[in-house]
Amino acid sequence: MATTRPAGPKRVALPLKSERTVAPLAPTTAEEMAARGWDAVDIVFVTGDAYVDHPSFAMAILHRVLEDAGFRVAILSQPDWRTCVPWRQFGRPRLFFAISAGNMDSLINHYTANKKVRNDDAYSPGGRIGLRPDRATLPYCQRAREAYPGVPVIAGGVEASLRRLAHYDYWSDTVRRSIVLDSKADLIVYGMGEKVIVEIARQLRAGATVRDLRSLRGVTYALGAKESQVLLEQGFSQLGWDKVERLPSYEEVRDDKWAFAEATRIIHTHTNPFNAAALVQFHDRQAVVQTPPAFPLTQQEMDAVYDLPYTRRPHPRYAEPIPAYEMIKDSVTILRGCFGGCTFCSITAHQGRIIQSRSKESILKEVQQLAADPNFKGIVSDIGGATANMYAMRCTRPEVEAKCKRLSCVHPTICKLLGTNHGPLLELMRDVRRVQGIRKVLVSSGIRMDLAQLSPEYIRELAEHHTGGRLKVAPEHTSPKVLELMKKPSIDNFGVFAEQFRAASAAAGKPKQQIVPYFIASHPGSDLQEMIDLALYLKRNGYRPDQVQDFIPAPFDIATCMYYTGIDPFTKQPVPTAKNLRDRKLQRALMQFFKPENYFAVREALIRAGRRDLIGGCEGLIPAHPPREAIEARRKRANSALQADHYHAVPPPDAAQKPQAVGYRPGRAGHQRRQKPGGKRKPQ
Repeated sequence: MATTRPAGPKRVALPLKSERTVAPLAPTTAEEMAARGWDAVDIVFVTGDAYVDHPSFAMAILHRVLEDAGFRVAILSQPDWRTCVPWRQFGRPRLFFAISAGNMDSLINHYTANKKVRNDDAYSPGGRIGLRPDRATLPYCQRAREAYPGVPVIAGGVEASLRRLAHYDYWSDTVRRSIVLDSKADLIVYGMGEKVIVEIARQLRAGATVRDLRSLRGVTYALGAKESQVLLEQGFSQLGWDKVERLPSYEEVRDDKWAFAEATRIIHTHTNPFNAAALVQFHDRQAVVQTPPAFPLTQQEMDAVYDLPYTRRPHPRYAEPIPAYEMIKDSVTILRGCFGGCTFCSITAHQGRIIQSRSKESILKEVQQLAADPNFKGIVSDIGGATANMYAMRCTRPEVEAKCKRLSCVHPTICKLLGTNHGPLLELMRDVRRVQGIRKVLVSSGIRMDLAQLSPEYIRELAEHHTGGRLKVAPEHTSPKVLELMKKPSIDNFGVFAEQFRAASAAAGKPKQQIVPYFIASHPGSDLQEMIDLALYLKRNGYRPDQVQDFIPAPFDIATCMYYTGIDPFTKQPVPTAKNLRDRKLQRALMQFFKPENYFAVREALIRAGRRDLIGGCEGLIPAHPPREAIEARRKRANSALQADHYHAVPPPDAAQKPQAVGYRPGRAGHQRRQKPGGKRKPQ
């Protein structure tokens, strides 16, 4: 029986067109703008990613929804941030600058979990590094201010969204202020921003000021010192929201880890858009205000977003392949959001925990367009989203969903009110397989194994039709304590799923198909004992992971709060955490105990943990004596450490063309030393 959602505040609407037409790319230079016959643009969208017109890239979606609403948008992709000249090439934008660091936080994009500079950037042509700065949102906003003072600056994207309030920054090991203050942006749009950015453009075009935009959902802004004082004196009701919660101040969370944990608890309690309060956090004399989250898109709105005329290709100016595009170019997004609530994952914080699904008709239309592309090879690389098997799943009681404050619908147990029917997803998968020109449809998004076990039919079809030989899943750990902190099901759940998948593969005549499990090292709560248990589990079950994950404390995540404070923000119980880089390396090595180059690290870990019984013998993780390959690997590492520095700097994009000379340069033509006071100049 159909259900009716409870009435609530007025929703911001998107244009609901669905006809595909040929549409040009957004101009990226003044020449391209002139070729469109434009004398000016309404919005300049600045992004740290290469310009790819594919719905997996945020700049493509936001450009298309703005264009569909009647606005002229130019895209400034990976500009030289050391000068404001690129920001001026389109002239003064009529409405605003839209700023995004890209599809990833720039620091996660640049550095590994061990704080080493990455050797490539998947969102840049040729995978080249150095095409965007650290903390890209800050210089991008500053250059926009410098280029055209008075033009509103609106920041968004993952980086700004997850740093909108005071947050722990792993790379500087400090608690940093809200990015709205450091960037000097007029407004931060957090979460998925299609509806909000269109409404901002509409209101500014109608003559509204930036101050008028403060009533929108899904934004964060800073009040001036005088406004903040008035807010204290007259009360939070003047903000215009029914419910307002005050967070511990920036100074409190910076100086007191207990206060940081409490702020984290409050923030994550107010993520359901149907019952969330506005949040206020003082930074010295300034108040930073976060309005309640934007409402999730309806199915009709999701269809409208994904039915827009994307070319699904990078801008033709790129001669080199863009790795992220090459990976997702033949994928199809069917949903967004995740109700898993994993504490180490930013998806729920950014996309929300309410699943938003496209209609089957919209998805099939995109698949047909993909199949008609002469460059398409017949294989859909993925149909999924944040997760693979939450399509069309939502709370069956809207009136309960509107009040619910659970952070996960599946932990510690699957909620009895959650709709877990895989029927619509199975029907969709079958229809996609039948599209003419489609040879294979793979599922590469993460599979929620506890949900999959509720549908043996889904597992059978997954094994028979949608696995390319190896199925990647993420049990993450074996320790009950760590899994509880992660909000993940027990390792037994993975064991049951693995057996079901193997049986389904054998029944389908594909007995060689493999499960590839992913695990995380150094997650809060995990110590050497837990990692040794994980290594023993891998050995007993014959898993030898090629790749392992190190926990990275991303801004805003609950697990990041545990890492920084050593406290579970919801239970306030202590959480032991490996912070020393050496300890983290030992945990990582234990997951690949079978590699000779890890022998000495694993040996050290076992001795530290008092588990010498696992050195040598049939039951041991490593042999009693180091293999020759281990000694050779240690020798090479020692020589490498003497020959090169552990870290390397990211050169500016034009460093080769514009070498920077600083200070005194011996050998320079006509150089002279400065004469010291009272001294004599050395004869030349």
